[in-house]
Amino acid sequence: MSHNCARWQRVPEDDAVGSDSRKRDLGEGREVGADTIECVMRERVRDTIERIVKEELDAALGAARSVRVGEARAGYRHGTRARTLTTSLGATTITMPRARLATPDGGTTEWASAAVPRYQRRTARVDEAILGVYLSGGNTRRLKGALAPLLRGGPLGKDAVSRLVGRLAADFETWRQRALGTEDIRYLFCDGWYPCVRIGKRRERVPILVASGERVVLDLRLVGQESAAGWRDAIDALVARGLRAPVLAVVDGNPGLHTALRTQWPALPIQRCTVHKLRNLQAKAPVRMREEIAEDYRRMIYGETREAVEKARVAFTKKWRLRCAPVVASFEEAGDELFTFLRFPASQWKALRTTNALERINEEFRRRTKTQGLLPTEDAVLLLLFGLLRSGHIKLRRLDGWQEIPNSVPIASKAA
Repeated sequence: MSHNCARWQRVPEDDAVGSDSRKRDLGEGREVGADTIECVMRERVRDTIERIVKEELDAALGAARSVRVGEARAGYRHGTRARTLTTSLGATTITMPRARLATPDGGTTEWASAAVPRYQRRTARVDEAILGVYLSGGNTRRLKGALAPLLRGGPLGKDAVSRLVGRLAADFETWRQRALGTEDIRYLFCDGWYPCVRIGKRRERVPILVASGERVVLDLRLVGQESAAGWRDAIDALVARGLRAPVLAVVDGNPGLHTALRTQWPALPIQRCTVHKLRNLQAKAPVRMREEIAEDYRRMIYGETREAVEKARVAFTKKWRLRCAPVVASFEEAGDELFTFLRFPASQWKALRTTNALERINEEFRRRTKTQGLLPTEDAVLLLLFGLLRSGHIKLRRLDGWQEIPNSVPIASKAA
């Protein structure tokens, strides 16, 4: 097929050729059909890839084709080879140039493209789609059927899927063991949530513990229950990898997490998530009172100044102690930890009041798996999450003005 797609034009109805009125002769023997748009786009994708690779090779050689640069040339071209690359528009055959580069010892080595690595047969987006379907419970046959419009004849066998999953699992292990000593983590967000997983032949909800800093997820782990022991193992693992004492921990109110943090850093300031606490308060009140409780609570939590917050806090406690004592009992359970954010710059209050920085992970994961009743294995949950993080589909928000906070505070570590 010619590359001259820009000159394709619709012709009048009277010029229709043949019995199929959906196709029109466009000159030079070309026709428009149901797949014309994607055909043209695939040609442009091919041209773009070949241009990128050519520019990459020109830079590596220090000269374009047929250009004489004397001793500055780093190597020479020696032919081309055809490569089939499956992109999000289907399989595309591209022409890959070949070249030999000079080595410091006077020899030569085969040039390898970084844009289209050797042995790569699919783009990263296609691999992400394959992994997403497979980890959600699809076998190779179902996978081919679900991704048929994407693969468009591109090769995909059981071995290829196994290699993809194996690489993802290896990358996940490397990621979860990486050193954290160079990470500038000042705020630590911790939360647990419960996706559905098939264990044996039963549907079970299992907790996943998530810990993150400013726009970086530090750890993902699946545990039997969200207990002090589970969180203690998670915190100990972070410290063993070099995590320094944070300035603040923002948590959901789980007592096991609170215990684990206090064991590791006894003086660590802790902020209880205000959204989680509001849910707890409303659960203690009759339905008819819940909206009024929420209005009073938000007026208190979202006060513009410390003085406004403190004044509203006194009013909230006084009012609801008379109207619904269980609400105040639950409110006072959190104590001052519900207002720790007031000790930090006002520009950060919005981000520090809640664990919403982690809710983004939960929301994206649910969106990606909403068509699945449950995940096939426990490992699949973590790998799917990691794949979403690595691909950039899940992005954490950086806190405004976090650089204003010192990167360390005098917090005593746990006793030896």
